[in-house]
Formats: sequence, C-alpha cells, structure tokens
Amino acid sequence: MTTVMAFGSFDEIHPGHLYYLKRAKALGKSLIVVVARDSSIERIKKTKPKYNEHERLEHVRELPYVTKAVLGGEGEDHLKIVEEINPDIIALGYDHKITVRELKEELKRRKLNIDVFRIGAYKEDRYKSSKLK
Repeated sequence: MTTVMAFGSFDEIHPGHLYYLKRAKALGKSLIVVVARDSSIERIKKTKPKYNEHERLEHVRELPYVTKAVLGGEGEDHLKIVEEINPDIIALGYDHKITVRELKEELKRRKLNIDVFRIGAYKEDRYKSSKLK
C-alpha cells in the first residue's frame, strides 16, 4: 500500500487546502497528514493560529480522504515524524519553503527512500490562509 504524507498548519481549512490534500491522496492509497504544532506556527509564521493544534487536528481528521492525521513534532527537527512513519511519498504544498531537491537530499542523508512531489497552487494561491486573515 502506498502511503502519502502531507504537511500544513491548516488553521482555517479552505479550498486551497482541500485541493492540496485531494491531490496528495491521489498519489497513493492512504494519506497521513501532519498538522503543525502551535509552537511551530508561532516560530515560523510569527503569529498565533486562530485554532489551537488539537482543534486543527480534528478539522483535518474530519476530511473524508484523510486516512490519519497526527500532530507534528516539537522542536527544530521537522523530519523526525517522517522517520517515524516512513511514508512512500511526501507531497509538498506549493508554498512549502524547502525545494524538492533539498528535501530529497536530506531524506537520502537520513537513509530514507521516499519520493517527493510538489503540488501546485489552487487557483493561483488566492486561498492562502495568511491572505484570508
């Protein structure tokens, strides 16, 4: 069974998120979604999320094409959860800062054989959460 992993804050789920997760799910049989911790959002985006991590996790779990949703790890090593779950594919959103090449190199250093795909933006990113706020 091909397992796909997707990542995000998912603070206010909108059509762009739904597009990303549906496209990610189409890459495999099961979709595991990693929901960012509140502390990670505050550190990276310099803002507090509207919904706390447990509320956001529940919102993602309710989506019919999500097989499993989990909270990301605490701290700087965002890929520890990838090592723990070891998916077959990682689906990056169009706005994830890391490039496909950089992520593949880091996975290789960690001796993980995982394919990486970039999912394009939905309708030119007009549904980006930061823009909706």
